[in-house]
Amino acid sequence: MNELALLVGATLSAGTPLAIAGMGLLVNERVGVLNLGAEGTMLVAAVSGFAVAFHTGNTALALAAGALAGAALAALFGWLVIWLNTNQYATGLAVSLFGAGFSAFVGIDYVGRQLVQHGAPSIPVLRDLPFLGPALFQQHPVVYLTMLLAPLTALFLYRTRAGLVLRSIGEAPDAAHALGYPVRRIRLAAVMVGGALCGVSGAYLSVVYTPLWVEGMVAGRGWIALALTVFATWRPARILLGAYLFGGATMLQFHLQAQGVQVASQFMTMLPYAATIVVLVLISRNAAWIRLNMPASLGKPFFPGS
Repeated sequence: MNELALLVGATLSAGTPLAIAGMGLLVNERVGVLNLGAEGTMLVAAVSGFAVAFHTGNTALALAAGALAGAALAALFGWLVIWLNTNQYATGLAVSLFGAGFSAFVGIDYVGRQLVQHGAPSIPVLRDLPFLGPALFQQHPVVYLTMLLAPLTALFLYRTRAGLVLRSIGEAPDAAHALGYPVRRIRLAAVMVGGALCGVSGAYLSVVYTPLWVEGMVAGRGWIALALTVFATWRPARILLGAYLFGGATMLQFHLQAQGVQVASQFMTMLPYAATIVVLVLISRNAAWIRLNMPASLGKPFFPGS
């Protein structure tokens, strides 16, 4: 029972960066912008957050630095695709490649260095509960904030005027422009918010989840987060659920190895990525269902006055 509680706790922690990045990409795609640069953005934020944490010892400041780095890179991406009307797919891939190279270059001096550990955070009293204590109440505050992020995002999108405007731009930007809404500025703001969330996700990886810097440490999580938005049909609650499912698949390899199950480590390592491909294949079999849920202007350029 204790092993299961530890697996649940590890699943929540492993799913958190996927959930944060997925929420950010959801905001991007709801406004009609497809950002394939999540992987590179998370890498730049990861090295930025680690550097700040290494020199200051302040986790909150490191997460803020990650958010700032992610927002800055997203602003560059937004300027290219929203104002210069470059291809969103090609530009996103370029940002991802740039982020991988830039983070590797900047992070050379930090390879092999670790952050000072301050002990595992926990909630007094509740942490001593059987099963629930180690499963739910010995997590970093970011994990709980991520759980709160999903309902807050849903509340914003479906219960506020600003959320309605954002979704309307994702569905019909020409109509929103005709009504007087600054479509480009709103899209840029949404892209920067999404980039900031991807930045927090990357910084969480290098500062909290595995407090060290290794080149390429995001390890495909940006791509999984992109797949999550489709898997979740652009719904915040489903993104949270999907993130924990993929987090559980990631942690299952360590749990089985601890139990002495003889399974090739390479097979277990590829499990979350194989699961991503299987999910996307199953979803793609129903194209009409995807079109019904996908923002109508996703990936399409907008030309004011055209």
